Amino acid sequence: MVIVSAVPGRAQRGRLTPLADGPWTYRTADARFRVVVVTRDLARPWSLAFLPDGSMLVTELGGRLRIVRNGVLEPESIAGVPQVYAVRLGGLMDIALHPSFAENKLVYLSYSKRGPDLAPGTEPLSARVPAALVQPNPTGKTTTNAVWRARWDGTALVGGTDIFVADNLIDDSISMTHASRIVFGPDGLLYVGVGAPNAPAASGQYARSRGGRAQDPGSHGGKFLRLKDDGTVPEDNPFVGRAGYKPEIFTMGHRNMLGLTVHPETGAIWEHENGPADADEVNILSAGANYGWPLVGLGRDYSGDFIGGVGAIGEAAGRPDAYTMYMPGMETPVIFWSPTIAPSGMTFYTGDRFPGWKGSLFVGVLKNQRLERVAIDENGWLGRREWLLDDLKQRIRDVRQGPDGLLYVLTDENPGTLLKIEPLPTQSR
Repeated sequence: MVIVSAVPGRAQRGRLTPLADGPWTYRTADARFRVVVVTRDLARPWSLAFLPDGSMLVTELGGRLRIVRNGVLEPESIAGVPQVYAVRLGGLMDIALHPSFAENKLVYLSYSKRGPDLAPGTEPLSARVPAALVQPNPTGKTTTNAVWRARWDGTALVGGTDIFVADNLIDDSISMTHASRIVFGPDGLLYVGVGAPNAPAASGQYARSRGGRAQDPGSHGGKFLRLKDDGTVPEDNPFVGRAGYKPEIFTMGHRNMLGLTVHPETGAIWEHENGPADADEVNILSAGANYGWPLVGLGRDYSGDFIGGVGAIGEAAGRPDAYTMYMPGMETPVIFWSPTIAPSGMTFYTGDRFPGWKGSLFVGVLKNQRLERVAIDENGWLGRREWLLDDLKQRIRDVRQGPDGLLYVLTDENPGTLLKIEPLPTQSR
């Protein structure tokens, strides 16, 4: 386990200074590099994927899909995306290409989907959570997570349809935060994160607990799901046939998952999620495991009590020993940050352009506005950590490695920027 300290007190939204034109040059112990602007004409970009020809498909939270060809952002958005419910922090989120994209051209998008309005007389979620979560002037509108699949024809997405819609309805009486990252594993299956940091369980012990839905096996919220490429359930999922459990569930007890990647050597799925006041964390997913939210975490909740304490999740579910910050049967993260830094986006570097970075884990940071590198040695041990690009004071939404061996970074702004990290010319000689 690695504890990563963060400096508290920086606001969640907004950057401190506008981004200059660049380029910016850096020299660290393991690399000399520069950062250049590819485009600064995106609107709240969220994720990107590389096509075989090196072009980049970029999602924007507001619902548009953009394409960068030959280093230039095309002015028109891509047709064929789903109708997105872009409210608060919801919208068009992650993108992934099918492992056999070269043959089938299939593209997958995770997004916020409008649900049915609450029926008259239905109790809103705000009746079962702390007052601090209650939103003003609720309308009864709801949203959930969905995965859309379509075929890329070179200029647009065609034949698109939902292959999966989560049972994770959240009404607008509380925060509608429900992030979703997706990735294909080495088994050819699709792993889907469905965030539910604030929603209570439908019933039972956690029905009045902030985030209790993550412990509700009858809901997809607060879980990682494992799906076939058509959205159906693999027969070997850990909870298939178990009464009361959604068969799509792979792991449970997650808060709000904003990073997801595959370890290049082990094939394990690594994820990170945002904590409350403390305990952003990186986890390695294991079939059937429980990662603890909201019952346990390495730090304190917004209430001031420890995560999982009575002050955090109520008397019915709260643990008087939450100060121990451990709980039998719950997984412990491999990395955590306290106070929180709001990580978003994550990738392992496997290229040859930066030999000193090979095998490192890169994590985007929203609240503390930087890119973070965690070195990993040949034994898999986590080592030295670096803060990169923090002088740019940008909220980093995503980081990806391109087929050219360079790193690409998206900033969470409007206008948002796509940055390229490349070796200094003297390093490549």
